[in-house]
Amino acid sequence: MNKTSFVYVTYIATTPEKLWAALTNSEFTKQYFFGREIVSDWQVGSSFKLMNKGKVVDFGEVLVYEPYRLLTVSWSVKDVEGDRISKVTYELTPMNSTVKLTLRHDDLLEKDIRKDEGKLEGFNNGWPVILSNLKSLLETGKTLPAF
Repeated sequence: MNKTSFVYVTYIATTPEKLWAALTNSEFTKQYFFGREIVSDWQVGSSFKLMNKGKVVDFGEVLVYEPYRLLTVSWSVKDVEGDRISKVTYELTPMNSTVKLTLRHDDLLEKDIRKDEGKLEGFNNGWPVILSNLKSLLETGKTLPAF
């Protein structure tokens, strides 16, 4: 099967420091990642876990950690090939009083990014909702209304 990438870019009226904290601090992630918290010591080579109500839902390893600029982790994926590892990169680019956030999720199957059109499943729907929620939280102090 062909491997592909999902890329999403958004612009957030915040500072790189606040955005970085939102990406790496479990108290922030619980707010915009639908109750999930990210747990890691953020050392290259260390594990990270995405937890939901005390249960590990995704996991991986910290591959790159450059505060306020670049974060890359391996990321577990369950799909038609079974359990396997993909890679997620968050790149922060300061632009005056705005930060350009580029998320890149690599090593996906074509089926992963097209899955369940119109539902909050699949990377083409999940990541945009999560990152929109993050943007809203940082810019207004509130997440998006539940839908």
